Amino acid sequence: MTSVERKKRAAELIEMVGLTTAQRRPLKEYSKGMTRRIGLAQALINDPELILLDEPTTGLDPIGTKQMKNLILQLKEEGKTVVLCSHLLADVQDVCDRIAILYQGELKELGRVDSLLRVRDVTQVRTTGLSEEAKQELRGLVEKHGGELLAMENPTSTLEELFLSIVEESQARPGKRARTEADR
Repeated sequence: MTSVERKKRAAELIEMVGLTTAQRRPLKEYSKGMTRRIGLAQALINDPELILLDEPTTGLDPIGTKQMKNLILQLKEEGKTVVLCSHLLADVQDVCDRIAILYQGELKELGRVDSLLRVRDVTQVRTTGLSEEAKQELRGLVEKHGGELLAMENPTSTLEELFLSIVEESQARPGKRARTEADR
């Protein structure tokens, strides 16, 4: 790669990983998240088809984690093959199509994430606006057909999703008050 091509590619990658405003700072002043992102940019300089990542989100705050996962998904959309090794299984679930689970050096499971995580003998029904009477009817219908109603409750989010939605909301509407539990 010529120096002109290398400089052009480096500028594109620095922009891609969101470090344009920090590109003149010495690397030793970068935060851990910035260091992870510049490392990814370095790995992509030659436009590889296969990218190997080891623990790409370890030690990152929720915003840095989200940015790194978005970068991995962007690479996937560009047709790149990304092989990622991580102990942070929620992050793996967010970005991977297929997984291999190793335990004590032995392959224990291999397959598509959606297929491996599907609980086959449970049917989940989600709805809004049901009255108490309708809920009772639903319970009766399940029992009538030989099923057992395991749960009928409000779904929950994750702490990461809550934090990121608060940050996004705050960025979209500066000067607004903090959300309270009643707002949720």
